[in-house]
Amino acid sequence: MRRADRLFQIIHALRGRRTALPARQLAELLEVSLRTVYRDVADLQRSGVPIEGEAGVGYVLRKGADVPPLMFRPEELEALVVGARFARAFAGTRLAAGAATAMRKIEAVLPENLRERADRTRIFAPVFEDRHQADFARIIDCLHAAIDARQALQLCYRNLAEQPSARVVEPLCLAFWGGKWTLGAWCRMRGDFRNFRLDRISVIDDAGECFEDDPARGLQAYLAAVRRRPHAPG
Repeated sequence: MRRADRLFQIIHALRGRRTALPARQLAELLEVSLRTVYRDVADLQRSGVPIEGEAGVGYVLRKGADVPPLMFRPEELEALVVGARFARAFAGTRLAAGAATAMRKIEAVLPENLRERADRTRIFAPVFEDRHQADFARIIDCLHAAIDARQALQLCYRNLAEQPSARVVEPLCLAFWGGKWTLGAWCRMRGDFRNFRLDRISVIDDAGECFEDDPARGLQAYLAAVRRRPHAPG
């Protein structure tokens, strides 16, 4: 667990308690040592979080000085819920896990009326647990990682005429067009930006090199090119 997540969990565990929570119980909950709990609580106290208590006794949030809950308007909360559902359904395992964790943290500190509103949201993105979905999630994760690492890729790609070609590309971004995913990239064969539909990529290989962040063929230049010609094929 990251330290930032651990500090959040400590505050959440203390919210609304009338009796002190022993440090040993916190340690078991967080799966860390007592020493780590003592250090984390001391850091929270120094940063202004109103925690009272001491090692060997337990901790409580000072009465009347609770940490205020996150306050969202209903439409803001619904947008977060819908976005998390779509990430889980369409954005690969990495972002799906992140979306689920983020929603758990948000729901943990929501007032009861807003938590019920989140449960009532009627926009869904069903997840089908089949081999095709799992394979596609791995493709998204692979491309996402390559974009983060500025890793050049070699693709086997079929165009709309079903003609195959081998491309070495510098991946810049992923885009979801309400039905199809595309990879936005600098194509070295074309010497220009191209959009590659993921369902037309048959092979993705590491090209064995990282590319430099060149403004002339980077993300901002790609986005400007997309605004000029949004459907540039691969």
